[in-house]
Amino acid sequence: MNDITAEELKQRLQNGENLLIIDVREPYEYEEYNLGAKLIPLGEIREKLDELSEFADAEIVVHCRSGARSAAAKAYMLQNGFSKVRSLLGGVIAYQALD
Repeated sequence: MNDITAEELKQRLQNGENLLIIDVREPYEYEEYNLGAKLIPLGEIREKLDELSEFADAEIVVHCRSGARSAAAKAYMLQNGFSKVRSLLGGVIAYQALD
């Protein structure tokens, strides 16, 4: 699946869509600013995939600060059976810039 822009994500959230969003940043980053996503730091993705297995065929949005870590998380998840993972282009930096 194609990645998602900050504009598309913001619009979908404003429309009330129920999206599974995973924040792969560290807890201190999540505390500073978050989108209400499920926090799973990138270093823990490997051991947490079983908890997400029911969403293997669902659309999942992963995000980080700028997009690099979420791209890595997306690649790992796609290699491990998840079919509709999208990375937030530009991360929360791009999302915050919309405000």
